[in-house]
Amino acid sequence: MLVGFNTNDDAGVYLINDELALVQTVDFFTPIVDDPFTFGQIAAANSLSDVYAMGGKPISSLSLVGFPEKGDTAILEQIIRGGLDKMREAQCSVIGGHSIRNEDIQFGYSVTGSIHPKKIWKNVGALTNDVILLTKPLGTGVISTALKKERASGESLEAAMASMSQLNRAAAEALRGLEAKTDSQCVHAVTDVTGFALLGHAREMALGDPERGIAATTIEIHHASVPALPGALDAARAGMIPGGLNNNRDFIGDCVHFADSVPAEYRALLFDPQTSGGFFVAVAPEAADTALQLFQQHGIKAAKIGCVLAKSSSLLSVI
Repeated sequence: MLVGFNTNDDAGVYLINDELALVQTVDFFTPIVDDPFTFGQIAAANSLSDVYAMGGKPISSLSLVGFPEKGDTAILEQIIRGGLDKMREAQCSVIGGHSIRNEDIQFGYSVTGSIHPKKIWKNVGALTNDVILLTKPLGTGVISTALKKERASGESLEAAMASMSQLNRAAAEALRGLEAKTDSQCVHAVTDVTGFALLGHAREMALGDPERGIAATTIEIHHASVPALPGALDAARAGMIPGGLNNNRDFIGDCVHFADSVPAEYRALLFDPQTSGGFFVAVAPEAADTALQLFQQHGIKAAKIGCVLAKSSSLLSVI
């Protein structure tokens, strides 16, 4: 086992030989949008994301389905079709699955990918002076909550669905291109932003892995540089707060120091649980601008949102 649970990484990695390792992950959840086809797409993109975040290539998957015994099977068909649509886009085979009768609809995948054992990205390894990049805007949690309360605008909902259903494949390809172009291991740490929110995943990166010589750091986030989905900040101001946001705040709030100038809606956004979020990346400072250019060439609107500092009293600082 090359990567396990001890560093809270996105997926596990198991060594096969000197040239090959397997990346394995699993994820499923209940619907967060009304359209079943789009829900299937989002569930697939979310499940695939962990493999991309490790630097791997998805190769096969197994579907996981929970569906009410008396539910409309036409809805189930559209969910599965949506998932297959994204799996085809990812060139990842669906080779089977398992379904159960369940009161709530649930859908997702177990995904297996391939990776070179010496080219694994972990969520630890960030170094002092690294630049922090983010590849998708935040706000899917507060927008989904606004949708449930029938207070989400068409523009914000459309933007959120497009973001959640976008594969992180292009972002991974851009980072691989960065390493090839600079002929160096300038990508020091990568994770995708999902249920633990940006600050939760930043905390995991900041903790490092002292047992393996990776020191803890302080990650500084510049709130005004953090991109938000259309309507996300308005939803946060209006109190469209998902339960997971409050859970994240309770769990990691003590690890974060906020400057007095950071508005309440940005604080909420940084604790907002994301579905199929973007990459949170620590790169060497001399490679940051090149990384942004490569992201743009791959159709990714990445942003420079912070930096890595020597460890201070707080693991995370938001200014």
